[in-house]
Amino acid sequence: MNPKSLSLTLKAALIAAALGFATSAQAAPQIRPEVGKPLQEAQKLIGDKNYKEALARISAAEQTAGSKISPYETYVIGRMRGVADLGIGDTNGAMAAFEAALKSGQTPDGEKLSSLQTLAQLAYSAKNFPKAIEYIGQYKAAGGNNPQITGLLAQAYYLGGKYPEAAQEIKAQLQKSGQAPSETQLQLLASCALKQNDANGYVEALQLLVSYHPKPSYWLDLIARTAGSKGFSDRLSLDLARLRYASGTLSTAGDYLDAAQLALQAGFPGEADQYVKAGYAKNALGQGSDAPRHARLKALVEKKIAEDQKTLAEGEKAAQKQASGDALVNTGLNYVGYQQYDKGIALIEQGIAKGNLKYANEAKLHLGYAQVLAGQKAKAQATLRGVQGSDGTASVAKLWMIRAR
Repeated sequence: MNPKSLSLTLKAALIAAALGFATSAQAAPQIRPEVGKPLQEAQKLIGDKNYKEALARISAAEQTAGSKISPYETYVIGRMRGVADLGIGDTNGAMAAFEAALKSGQTPDGEKLSSLQTLAQLAYSAKNFPKAIEYIGQYKAAGGNNPQITGLLAQAYYLGGKYPEAAQEIKAQLQKSGQAPSETQLQLLASCALKQNDANGYVEALQLLVSYHPKPSYWLDLIARTAGSKGFSDRLSLDLARLRYASGTLSTAGDYLDAAQLALQAGFPGEADQYVKAGYAKNALGQGSDAPRHARLKALVEKKIAEDQKTLAEGEKAAQKQASGDALVNTGLNYVGYQQYDKGIALIEQGIAKGNLKYANEAKLHLGYAQVLAGQKAKAQATLRGVQGSDGTASVAKLWMIRAR
């Protein structure tokens, strides 16, 4: 929340509350008449929005009270001065005045929470974040649970440069609320990680962002961070292209060309055709001086599909005869590229069952990927949860698990 807007809201609320305060204060037996009279005058001046003159009358009351000022008079004067200070825009003065009122020990039990809330808001709006943290903590300890106040704690930590504390508070809030986290909370969590150079923490925050607020920009950042993680294998480049296609983050001609070429190189012309058609549909391909190049790729994909369709059945039979399940997995993925999901999934499962796989975890990843595309979300979650490895395969599987929710 913007500290300035908070201050304006608080000012209006406090001034409205103060209009009936001085009269009740004068009626209290602890207030001497000579002290109460200028306070009553100050009340009228506050009602007329003449805050400067109101402060003069409050100072007169304080001077009259002198060294014999009672705790209750201290409380009343502090409250009135705080409202008038806020009226002239002196947030620091208002905070000091309300602090004095609270420390007088005369705050009624029913008003302590609201007083702590006021002080927390004032400190935050004055950008006195250590004080804001202090008073929000006291507010919570006293049983305060207004989310507009407790929600300021993480922001106060963050703006005060206490990034680990801010992240811890956000996580505690998320765990306690039991509700979907707001985009602002998760953005703050991500920023805390960046401020600490915590790459893993940032990726975790991005994973939450794409789970609850799946904007393409978050997906693009998350996929890029995953690809740049330590030990990530170039072998998974096509898997990243698949994620970008599914998340709507292929945008440029180069994106679509790269995805199509990776699919062709892997032997999946049907999948390559999806990327080419999508590129043309988005007007990313077929435009400008590179349009002839795009047309050549389109023609090549069509040629490869025609050739593949002639040998697909024979290739499946040959894969069945091999000792390793790799050929079955690849053949299954090829069918998935043609959107024949049931047949493709069955072949991938046969390949995994046969074993002797070069990359067993990658085969599981591709089974989960195919199940996601087929709409088999529960099965996909179970499959992808079992993917392991430190070469990036498990990281990609985790992203597909998010897509499968």
